[in-house]
Amino acid sequence: MSPAADYRTITDLDHVRIFNLLRRQGTAGQLPAQAEALAELIDAADQVPPQQIAGDIVTMYSRLRVSDADGGHERSLTLCYPADADVAQGRISVLSPLGTALLGLRVGERARWRGADGKPGELRLLAIEFQPEASGDYTA
Repeated sequence: MSPAADYRTITDLDHVRIFNLLRRQGTAGQLPAQAEALAELIDAADQVPPQQIAGDIVTMYSRLRVSDADGGHERSLTLCYPADADVAQGRISVLSPLGTALLGLRVGERARWRGADGKPGELRLLAIEFQPEASGDYTA
């Protein structure tokens, strides 16, 4: 399942920032496949002002509680831009397959993606531990 096929809601600020990030990556038709998938997702997503985003939706710099598909291993992840990514610290780039799968997801939904090795991955979004917009930060 492609993340772009899912219904998503994102903030208009996240849309603009991600659009600009992708524009710096290359022109349309010349983006890496994962960047193309992210471009499709943000173009298809509903956009709302940061002040109107629901607190159960993943936005940029949200800290999430996720579990493996079988409900076993739980961990915290933060969705971020590539410059801040550090997988060992749980900071996942929005340009990664997992990051794209998480953007705009709602609590209770599953993120599905294919890794660089072609293997499918799946995580369940259990909770949003921190969302910048929910704490009044509309510029994160």
